[in-house]
Amino acid sequence: MAKQYKIDAVIIDTGIIYAAADIQDSWNKKTVNFLNKFNGRLIIPSSVIPEVCYLLNTYLGQSAEIVFIQSLVNKEMIIEHLKFEDLQRTVTLLKTYDYLNLGFVDASVIAISERLKIGKILTTDRRHFSAVKPQHCETFTLLP
Repeated sequence: MAKQYKIDAVIIDTGIIYAAADIQDSWNKKTVNFLNKFNGRLIIPSSVIPEVCYLLNTYLGQSAEIVFIQSLVNKEMIIEHLKFEDLQRTVTLLKTYDYLNLGFVDASVIAISERLKIGKILTTDRRHFSAVKPQHCETFTLLP
């Protein structure tokens, strides 16, 4: 019997979706294994969607982008839209961590994680997410 991950919800970042789609990606196997065993809620910030679409279309083609969009239509991930408070927090994060050059997408992922009080982020980006001190927990748990 496959091991099931007992996590209620995770915030999913761009790199994981790309890694799952690209069999050449160094994170592919680890990502696919995690996703196959995970039975919680995958929450995707709406700010991540355009970045994923761009990367999939540019590097893997339109068909990969369509598969991703269809997964959203099929509700395989829960879309979490940015709220005004998330945008405010995003600006604060960008200013506070200007030396990291977080970028809008990563800062908005953090802001949404904080608002939802979710400390687990499914990401390939260890550099940015391990450097930020979240408001709602000691550190983020970065998966897989």
